[in-house]
Amino acid sequence: MGLKLKKTEITALVLAAGHSSRMGDLKPLLKIGAKTVLEGVISIFPEAGITDVRVIVGYRHRELLPQIEECGARWIKNDQWELGMFSSVKAGVATIEDSIKGFLVMPVDIAMVKPATIGRLVDVFDRSRKLVCYPTFRGKRGHPPVISAQYRNEILQWGNPGGLGGFLRQKQADSIDVDVEDEGILLDIDTPEDYRNLFERLGLKKGIETSGN
Repeated sequence: MGLKLKKTEITALVLAAGHSSRMGDLKPLLKIGAKTVLEGVISIFPEAGITDVRVIVGYRHRELLPQIEECGARWIKNDQWELGMFSSVKAGVATIEDSIKGFLVMPVDIAMVKPATIGRLVDVFDRSRKLVCYPTFRGKRGHPPVISAQYRNEILQWGNPGGLGGFLRQKQADSIDVDVEDEGILLDIDTPEDYRNLFERLGLKKGIETSGN
C-alpha cells in the first residue's frame, strides 16, 4: 500500500440500525450539546479528512434519514437489523467498492472520538501495511478499528460466533495496536447512566434529551 494512500480510499461505516433497548430511547437522536449523537459521530470523519461516510440504518430509520442527508453522508438500509450488529457490519461492507483500501467501523454510540485519533489511525494503517489497526487507550482497545478492504469477502462469508470481533480475532498476526491519547475510543452510550456520566465529563447539564424534545 505504501505511503500513497488517499483519504478518498478510506470509508467510514457508522452503525446506527439497532433498537437501543438498554437506553430506552433512540440513541442516534439523543443530544450532546447542540448536536445529536448521530450528527456528532458523522462530523468526526470529515474533520479528519474522510468524506465517504456511510450510515447503516434499520430500526426507525426514517427518523434518521434527514440528519444523515443534511450531514452529507450516505445511508444504507439493513433489513436484517434485528439479527444484531454484525448484520449491519455486513450491510455496510457489502457496499465497499474495489477502489476502497480500508474502512473504519464506528458504532453510533461511540460519540466522543477525536478527529485527530482518526487521522492517526489512518496514517498508521498506511505506513504499517497491517490489515487491522486498533486504537488503544492505556492498553485497552476501542473504536473505531481500521480494517483492510482485503477482508471484504471473508467478512461477508463469516458465519461463526462472535460477529466482527470473532472474525478479527482470527487475524491477530495482521493487526497492530495504535496508542492514542483519547479516552473517547472507550466511551459508549449504552444506558441512561452512561449518557449522564458523559454529560458529567463534558460539564453539561445532566438528563436525557432527544432532538424531538
